[in-house]
Amino acid sequence: MISPFQIQHSDSTAADAEPRTKDIVLTGDRPTGALHLGHLAGSLRSRVALQHEHSQTILVADLQALTDNAGQPRHVSAHVLEVVADYLAVGIDPEQTTIALQSGLPALSELTMLYLNLVTVARLERNPTVKTEIELRGFARDIPAGFLCYPVSQAADITGFRATLVPVGDDQLPMIEQSNEIVRRINRLAGKAVLPEARPLLSTVSRLPGADGRKASKSLRNVISLGASSEEIQSFVSAMYTDPAHKRATDPGTVEGNVVFAYLDAFDPRADEVTALKTQYRRGGLGDVTLKRRLVDVLADVIAPIRERRTQFARDEAYLQQVLDEGTARAAGVTCSVLDDVREAFALTRRGQR
Repeated sequence: MISPFQIQHSDSTAADAEPRTKDIVLTGDRPTGALHLGHLAGSLRSRVALQHEHSQTILVADLQALTDNAGQPRHVSAHVLEVVADYLAVGIDPEQTTIALQSGLPALSELTMLYLNLVTVARLERNPTVKTEIELRGFARDIPAGFLCYPVSQAADITGFRATLVPVGDDQLPMIEQSNEIVRRINRLAGKAVLPEARPLLSTVSRLPGADGRKASKSLRNVISLGASSEEIQSFVSAMYTDPAHKRATDPGTVEGNVVFAYLDAFDPRADEVTALKTQYRRGGLGDVTLKRRLVDVLADVIAPIRERRTQFARDEAYLQQVLDEGTARAAGVTCSVLDDVREAFALTRRGQR
């Protein structure tokens, strides 16, 4: 498949011809809105690099998005192709990375159902990631069952592709741990190694905060999308939390917890200059306005080319749908093969056999 907007990559070097051990990489996003700079720093840039070295699948996790959006399902479906456009705009190549729709892979749902028999409610409630998200959303005891079982669905995704490497933030490590617990139970049931355990690939970039210093979240409206305009970038940076005690440029300031510096660390290519700015800020003599002007320029350089490519891709929904359909079809064969093996571990007949 040749895209009319094919992104060019650098030529392979001689070293690329040498055999290397390939991991099976699985990652994905919930389509609840456009992807933002936090996604770019935390995972998208690493996905672009990983696709050249490993076998990678990216799931558009629409079923998992419904676990806390069931009351507005069209909000989820409306963003599916938008997320695909974001992937292509940052350089993810559908010839090298399989982009698949979760709801188009029924084997994952059946795996989830089978795995639920191996996990207790108490274990799910102890998962620190789930506990944090429950508090963030204010569910109290009114937790949607689908949301509570979210780690099991993630385990189905990971094992459904026999993934060995999963790029995650440190807050997602409990999900990998719970997935591997399920893998070990399946392998014990089968009496052999049916599924591999996955290991996490942690981002080298600290998790970016939202503009207000809280957790970056589309629902909190404290993030900026990858297709942001120049005006939106300016507004986003202007609203950034810095150091409330730093009232004048001559005052010493605190770098830790300063959102502007967090984004400069993530995106400014001149790291030595950023280090010098931190020293000056701590000493006094550097104003927040000056810092924010620099960040506006840095983010404009990052976002502008992505925005341009994204605009091109968004004009061709038929192509975006083709990318998703073809990727989902490729993924279906893999997940069905895994399901057959797991059904056998549960002493169930293989699909289609009676």
